[in-house]
Amino acid sequence: MVFRAVVVDVDGTITFSDRSIDCRAVEALRSLDVPVVIATGNVLCFARAVSILLGTTGIVIAENGGVVECGRVEYDTSHVERCEKAFSYLLGHFPVEKLDHYENRKTEIALRRDFDVEKARDILSGFSDIEVVDTGFAVHIKSRKINKATGLTRLSGLMGIDVKDFVAMGDSSNDIEMLEVSGFGVAVGNAHPALKAVADMVTEGEHGAGVAEAVRELKGTGKIK
Repeated sequence: MVFRAVVVDVDGTITFSDRSIDCRAVEALRSLDVPVVIATGNVLCFARAVSILLGTTGIVIAENGGVVECGRVEYDTSHVERCEKAFSYLLGHFPVEKLDHYENRKTEIALRRDFDVEKARDILSGFSDIEVVDTGFAVHIKSRKINKATGLTRLSGLMGIDVKDFVAMGDSSNDIEMLEVSGFGVAVGNAHPALKAVADMVTEGEHGAGVAEAVRELKGTGKIK
């Protein structure tokens, strides 16, 4: 099978752990002749900026699948009120700080990573429709019904290609569903063990070196152009 597009996570995948860009990933992604989609837990303006700096297509998934852009922007705000209720409940037990205001983040809530995430999960156990996801860069209060896979599925429809035509690359637990729904999943060497467990390929290289390694192998075997 020859894949027709790539979707790639940002933090920890095409960046180092300090969030600085790994130019090895940039060079590898720019060598591709297929569309490259940015998928991030960050907000839309950040995703757009990354896409511009990488020189990719401008097609993006933001807010862990809650926002997609391909010619037009689509938001799924149907669960954000529930996320706000969970945040307010959590705030009543210990101080947590939002990273973004509503005008920037519209479909979920992102928090600074300065609290006990497991304790937060216990506190919010009564919110069965909500999950608390720690990406290693931020903590997200989000609907269980929205993730990067649901975003990718919506986006593939806008692009007019099947979701199985994508190669997906990531490093964190919030990339699991995206790798599972795609046609071929790549976990870079520094990835979370749970992501490696579902990946079709686990690279030896970490961060951008892993992205470059995957691109070389997929191009070398003719699975992507």
